[in-house]
Amino acid sequence: MKYLDEFQNPELARRLLGEIRATVTRPWALMEVCGGQTHTIIRHGIDQLLPEEVELIHGPGCPVCVTPLAVIDQALEIAARPEVIFCSFGDMLRVPGTDRDLFRVRGEGGDVRVVYSPLDALKIAQQNPHREVVFFGIGFETTAPPNAMTVYQARKLGIRNFSMLVSHVRVPPAIEAIMTSSSCRVQGFLAAGHVCSVMGTDEYPALADRFRVPIVVTGFEPLDILEGIRRTVRQLERGEHTVDNAYPRAVRPDGNPAARAMLADVFEVTDRSWRGIGTIPASGWRLSDCYRDHDAEHRFSVGGITTREPAACRSGEVLQGLIKPHECQAFGTTCTPRTPLGATMVSSEGACAAYYLYRRLGSTPTPLEATPVV
Repeated sequence: MKYLDEFQNPELARRLLGEIRATVTRPWALMEVCGGQTHTIIRHGIDQLLPEEVELIHGPGCPVCVTPLAVIDQALEIAARPEVIFCSFGDMLRVPGTDRDLFRVRGEGGDVRVVYSPLDALKIAQQNPHREVVFFGIGFETTAPPNAMTVYQARKLGIRNFSMLVSHVRVPPAIEAIMTSSSCRVQGFLAAGHVCSVMGTDEYPALADRFRVPIVVTGFEPLDILEGIRRTVRQLERGEHTVDNAYPRAVRPDGNPAARAMLADVFEVTDRSWRGIGTIPASGWRLSDCYRDHDAEHRFSVGGITTREPAACRSGEVLQGLIKPHECQAFGTTCTPRTPLGATMVSSEGACAAYYLYRRLGSTPTPLEATPVV
């Protein structure tokens, strides 16, 4: 990749759209897995430029959005303790728990700090040996390696006042859960390129074969998305269902072996609850027994929390691709970025946030001339 705008070239976008139109002969429903891809699609109006036969379904690929409410409430309880310095990436601060968020905890006196790396939190622990420093470790396979490395370093350096509240999730089990749902309409997937850059593509052929769906590994720029759609539609029209890497500049079949080795050392696979979806078997990671001393949930004994989701929030249906954000009655009215009912409205990768930010406020599509396009 030489220049970013090479992947936003309007002429190349028109060519790809022309090829998609020339290929498609019947309706197809594709799911982009990653919330970053969703924002690219909505920001550039890609879904509006596609032929009407191609429908894009937004998947549960926003790590902030799928962090379960019970874990959010655990974070709030820990962050409110006077002995704790609670560190998090900024996009978690507005995510609503049962009755408050991290911003409110900070306003009430909690020591909540925004960091840009888990290693920043480790440094804070070194600088404050008499305080308990907790890092909120969430995300998919992309953020798991640096979090694993930080826990590894804490143990190696003997930094005993550092712990991590872990809520990591894995993409392949989520794809399986989507495909086995009775309401599933997905016929092909645009897989998240950054996840595959870490984990490789080894886990996807079995899914493609079992469910007879093409899985195309795709990047995040407009031309990446369009090329992924083109390849997926071509497979569907031919009756094929293979794994295709359309993001070779970043993804190798074996991913990043060093990162995978670190994950295998620090974490172990576990069942994980996804907000708005429920428990998906073997869909997450937790700290392995060797690193249990750095597990904040274990250290602070915050299990068994009772949670309550807002009745009006339909973010779970959005995350499962069952509805578009504007089909929720609360969208843009009682639920806005300033007064969110669910995480999908405040996360930088949330589908509701994308629809609100780029003015997809109703069932009538935004005119293309008013939408930023490739």
